[in-house]
Amino acid sequence: MTTTPLAVRRKSWSRKRKRLGLIAGLGLVLGAAVGLVLFALQEQIVFFYSPGDVALRDVEPGQFIRIGGLVKDDSWQRDGVNNSFIITDGVDEVATVYVGVLPDLFRNGQGVVAEGKMLEDGTFQSSNVLAKHDENYMPKEVVDALKDSGEWQHGQELSQ
Repeated sequence: MTTTPLAVRRKSWSRKRKRLGLIAGLGLVLGAAVGLVLFALQEQIVFFYSPGDVALRDVEPGQFIRIGGLVKDDSWQRDGVNNSFIITDGVDEVATVYVGVLPDLFRNGQGVVAEGKMLEDGTFQSSNVLAKHDENYMPKEVVDALKDSGEWQHGQELSQ
């Protein structure tokens, strides 16, 4: 028996529909996977701020952020493992407290990146401090913020 053109057309429609259904199903699965990854990483995303950004933006107390700049000269005070210092970009300043042993490169006038959260009184409670010795290791955002404030001179040491 010969097939009619209508029967052939119905066969091709079902194949097309199966392909479209498969593509749509894969698209939904891929979209769900991307959504789950973004949801899982939402709490791992850490925003970077300069001290000027902290002053301009409303950083909510308790929000985990990263602040970068220079340790203000003569601001570092240490009592055992309790440390307090001021991070500056040359214009604005953020008072910072840290409990623990600071890196060997940490000192007044040095580049630093601190991770932690803002407290209700405007102090930054750091949970991790990274000290950097020159622009080769400092995050680009910190260098840009220091250049904007006029505190950065390429190729020169920040502190001796």
